[in-house]
Amino acid sequence: MRLALSLTAALLLTAPTLAQDPHADARPISWRDLLDRERQPADARIAYGQGEEQYGELWLPESESAGDGPFPLVIMIHGGCWQAAIPGTILQDQLNADLKARGIAVWNLTYPRLGHETGGYPGTFESVAMATDYVRTLAETYPIDLERTVLMGHSAGGHLALWAAARGQLSDSPLAVDDPFLPSGVITLAGINDLELYRSEGPGRCGEPDTVDALIAGHPGAAPYADTSPDQLLPMQVEQVIISGELDPIVPPQFGATYAAEAQEAGDPVTEVTLEAAGHFELIDPTAPAWAVILGEVERLLGE
Repeated sequence: MRLALSLTAALLLTAPTLAQDPHADARPISWRDLLDRERQPADARIAYGQGEEQYGELWLPESESAGDGPFPLVIMIHGGCWQAAIPGTILQDQLNADLKARGIAVWNLTYPRLGHETGGYPGTFESVAMATDYVRTLAETYPIDLERTVLMGHSAGGHLALWAAARGQLSDSPLAVDDPFLPSGVITLAGINDLELYRSEGPGRCGEPDTVDALIAGHPGAAPYADTSPDQLLPMQVEQVIISGELDPIVPPQFGATYAAEAQEAGDPVTEVTLEAAGHFELIDPTAPAWAVILGEVERLLGE
């Protein structure tokens, strides 16, 4: 409980004061700013497993304006420091509504997190894998185009989106599955793309190192990062876009740049972007200037 409370307090204080911020007219917002806005509902809430946290929310474009489909798909993974105490899918609602209005379907998934009965290793990872693979089942009922699919995650969700896209590299791991669904590309928004590096050098805003230790605590092997950290699964042979905010105090931009350089060196196609005057939550705010850049990358990967 102490850890959960400290994480919530830290995230509430993500916006620096005017004296701290060199871009005083573009001070970063907090997640509470997003939650204070009006949100649209998803079109359907669908279980992909039996667990209480194993569901996703499906957003489908209106046929009157976007036609009958099939629609390109974004598989969206929310952040929140892998913590049950932090809001989940609702943090992405504004992005989902914007994508829907542009003719792009969204599968906004959630998963058990630290504080839930099956959160951590392996439950968090197994659930994200199940939810990602479940798009094949969704396509049997809903007009989505599995040939045009992008995984996109924010913060801890960025870590999980990259990990899900890299599952083709898993072999000698309890997390390996036959024929995982792999997207056309993957986008991380302030993603925690290297667990070990974030554990050792993160600014502490996500409760690290304790949260990272808790996430992998159930790992049965001597190398717990080998099948849980995206940097250990390179090359993943999926195109990646690594986006960071210049003013991000939770996942500072050097983490994105370091991972992108490593992925490029491994031979993967990678685009690395650091957005000026953007913090952590501007990357999931469709009213922020950052969204135009992010949307352009989404549409490029989808072939729009």
